[in-house]
Amino acid sequence: MKAKDILKTMKPYKPGKGIEEVKKEFGLERIVKLASNENPNGFSPKVKEELPKLISKLEIYPDGYAAAIRKKVAEFISVDEEQLIFGNGSDEVVQIICRTFLEPGSNTIMATPTFPQYRHNALIEGAEVREVPLVEGHHDLEEMLSQIDSETRVLWICTPNNPTGVHINETTLKSVLDRVPDHVLVVLDEAYFEYVEADDFFDSLSVIDQYSNLMVLRTFSKAYGLAGLRIGYGVAQNNLIQLLEPAREPFNTSTVAQAAAILALDDQDFIEKSFEENINNKKALMEFCEEQGLTYFDSQANFLLIHLPMSGDEMFEYLLSKGFIVRSGEALGLPNSIRLTVGKKEDMQRIQEEMKIKLNSGAR
Repeated sequence: MKAKDILKTMKPYKPGKGIEEVKKEFGLERIVKLASNENPNGFSPKVKEELPKLISKLEIYPDGYAAAIRKKVAEFISVDEEQLIFGNGSDEVVQIICRTFLEPGSNTIMATPTFPQYRHNALIEGAEVREVPLVEGHHDLEEMLSQIDSETRVLWICTPNNPTGVHINETTLKSVLDRVPDHVLVVLDEAYFEYVEADDFFDSLSVIDQYSNLMVLRTFSKAYGLAGLRIGYGVAQNNLIQLLEPAREPFNTSTVAQAAAILALDDQDFIEKSFEENINNKKALMEFCEEQGLTYFDSQANFLLIHLPMSGDEMFEYLLSKGFIVRSGEALGLPNSIRLTVGKKEDMQRIQEEMKIKLNSGAR
């Protein structure tokens, strides 16, 4: 058996350490996971209340068209039902895009570092990946535009960007869209959309009908807290969605995920609570960083990328021993930093105390 040559050079996704693993390793009773940008409030109590009723008729395949959640999302974001495609998380929509448009001889352009699945899936399809380094945490959009040629198929823009958390304002993105050639698909990944507080954030859905080469990705995994059920979606003009549909697996979102997403959309009070708590706890974290002389990227998401006077691995290992799982910047392509998910107030106070001890210990 012969696998694709590219796969021999690639590593499978390696998840961070699990809670039970860390408990056992350090003999701790409680672990706080602040590594995967999950909602510390969990998910909507409306979903939790109805969940037992949703787990029925599991012997029947789910609705491959996702008709009920399709109708709900279309109404919620004011688009036509035919302008939507659903995936097993927005990750799968990324895979579907790559399956549809990328092949040997084509190329795709993205920032680095950014969400790694753009690169991962593009390489599997045999496309050339053109990565443009971030500038102070931001996409270097002018350089990205300059990399476009006749064989460019997809331009990936993550806003707010993961792992830096910075967003791209309306004026800048509109200028980019106006200059990208029609043969290049522009993917705006807005996985952290619900956490954005910036007044100048681009209202991408309001211009979907103006750009035939624009696609917006959103997910129920972050603010909605349904990461374990895996459901996300893409929004674009109908003609573009129809190009993608043949590359989608027929039953790619589960019955439970579809039903839970409908209930989650109905509970905007939960989203508002999560939004407000994130703002308050992130502000406190920023103030802590400033008190400690630490710099950070101005995040519009539910995490903060913090620069350190030591390696990210060193801080990661120390915090792990104290019961906190974070992401080391070394693993993200940003040395001497950590990416820290904004958690509950009491947990944030505790981790800040531990970070202060480490920072002031003189250990380097």
